[in-house]
Amino acid sequence: MLRKERRSWPEKICLIDQTRGVIIAERVRVARSVVQRFLGLMGRSGLRPEEGLLLDPCSSIHTFVMRFPIDVLYVGPDHVVRRVDHEMRPWRIGPFSTGAAYVVELAPGTARRAGVVPGDRLGWRPASEPDAAGSCP
Repeated sequence: MLRKERRSWPEKICLIDQTRGVIIAERVRVARSVVQRFLGLMGRSGLRPEEGLLLDPCSSIHTFVMRFPIDVLYVGPDHVVRRVDHEMRPWRIGPFSTGAAYVVELAPGTARRAGVVPGDRLGWRPASEPDAAGSCP
């Protein structure tokens, strides 16, 4: 039996594309529990460009009961992006065979603006720790 790696996350992170050296989203909430992952973005009317939700563990998602499209990053256990879905509309089911260990849901257009593509390596830091330029409050 395979055992899933337990990644350690703070409650909120600043998500960074290390390959490109750009900040993807400054305030990404981390959903680890079954309840947090189940509720996800349900009930929200949208996401701001700097917001997101990281679901861990997670390899596939759906957008049932959602009211807005989202960008979706499917990320492997090595923190490398396996797949990017742009502006996934409500009431859709994502792919099942992604090789993802976790998924990041972002405001529509965020992945394109940041230039995220499969093969990019992601990094993060706690959202409360700004860098030298003051980014990622």
